[in-house]
Amino acid sequence: MANVAIVGTQWGDEGKGKIVDLYTEKADIIARFQGGNNAGHTLVVKGRKTILHLIPSGILHDNKICIIGNGVVFDPAVFLQELDELREGNLLPPNTKLFISEKAHLIMPYHRSIDQAREARTSDKKIGTTGRGIGPAYEDKVSRTGIRVGHLYDEDLFIEMLRHSLEEKNFLLTHFFKEKPLDAKEIADQYLGYAQKIKPFVADTSLMLDQEIKRGKKVLFEGAQGCHLDIDHGTYPYVTSSNTVSANASCGTGVGPNAISKVVGICKAYTTRVGEGPFPTELNDAIGDHMQRVGQEFGATTGRKRRCGWLDMVLVRQAVRVSGINALAVTKLDVLTGLEKIKICVGYKSPSGDYTHAAPASLKTLSECQPVYEEFDGWKEDILYAKEMNELPANARKYLKRLEELAEAKIILASVGPGREETIILEDPFLNRI
Repeated sequence: MANVAIVGTQWGDEGKGKIVDLYTEKADIIARFQGGNNAGHTLVVKGRKTILHLIPSGILHDNKICIIGNGVVFDPAVFLQELDELREGNLLPPNTKLFISEKAHLIMPYHRSIDQAREARTSDKKIGTTGRGIGPAYEDKVSRTGIRVGHLYDEDLFIEMLRHSLEEKNFLLTHFFKEKPLDAKEIADQYLGYAQKIKPFVADTSLMLDQEIKRGKKVLFEGAQGCHLDIDHGTYPYVTSSNTVSANASCGTGVGPNAISKVVGICKAYTTRVGEGPFPTELNDAIGDHMQRVGQEFGATTGRKRRCGWLDMVLVRQAVRVSGINALAVTKLDVLTGLEKIKICVGYKSPSGDYTHAAPASLKTLSECQPVYEEFDGWKEDILYAKEMNELPANARKYLKRLEELAEAKIILASVGPGREETIILEDPFLNRI
């Protein structure tokens, strides 16, 4: 049996929530390994839409273990609110267990304040942050001044760490950003209150995962965002603040890389991007409007309208290479229905006339690149009820075949609608080790 990591192959918003939800049926454990509540995974079950920002998407299934790993930056207020909403909606199965790594770093109020103040100050050069404090929390983690979930249970140590951090953060807020200072006692009371509420969920999740894997349990490692928002391999600086590639599934949960035997890349049938940054295949026309409208392309966390464009296989190929992707799940194929012609970007042409199959690291060069397209005939038939590949229109099958060839990775799933049942499943990723 295989343990499977799920990553996005584009700039996030590829539909990972639905795929994780589907694959959870086969998994025993679902472990979220990076990001924070800047991500939003949208699930549609029995016609009901549920958006999860922090809790793993597998929470809707019974008899599972859901883990928020050490690589996640954790906002306890968001966690508790999300938990309450799931309870109120009667969506928490009775036998599913939920755990938070004691080593996950906390998002503190000063992280949110700095995040928002920094973005407001650079109004002419916005990164497009969600303002949730994700980046500043990771900054403190790397500078070794962060506060972990486990620190909440040593009150004296927590208060001392908070006092030390707030001294610096208040200086930055008041003197540089001209914002109001934050009160240490108020924050301490608030977070020590959170500590008691989340205590039943806090655990050594690395040890737990190791024990469960040795027992033969199947793990699904759930990532957030997409490969091209990776802090190292994305379109820097228009990226997120963590490593979104598959290798971080190991670091972000505390297991060795040999525990991950298959990597499934989620690839939307076209390309979208939220926020700023270069986007070679972006369409500012009626076709882009069609993708945005039919695909309901609004950020699950921010509600921001997503920019839309043709499928960019330069980006997908790079994601396959960097994340070691050996299987693809294609989503939102139905959004392309009705288009007379469909294009796939197979390379870029630089201003000097050079042709490349790889995305340049320089944002200036990337923004000046022109996409080189292959064109395909579209289809008008409704594909919502297709359960097998041969039930798709011939032109849709040609499109997927070319996508598979260009990616050099096998398509094992195609989503033809938002619901769980609106899916063509070709292979169970848990059955075969690579």
